[in-house]
Amino acid sequence: MSIKSPVTGPTDTTSATIAPEMPESLAASPRNASRPSRTRTLDSHDLLGEQALVLIRHLGEIYRLQTTRQGKLILTK
Repeated sequence: MSIKSPVTGPTDTTSATIAPEMPESLAASPRNASRPSRTRTLDSHDLLGEQALVLIRHLGEIYRLQTTRQGKLILTK
């Protein structure tokens, strides 16, 4: 398995990065042994932009992903 370079900018949506924070117990489990990880890592600034807010449509519902003053992420319905 090879690790690709991280996404370099908001316009580069085709490349994916394997999340380095995946616990070894998940990566090494028999359930996951036969299939490669396809988890993408995205920079929060690329998602949120300068406004620190993005609306996400999921199964017909709208969710808000935003940052707090302390720099934490909040996802609300």
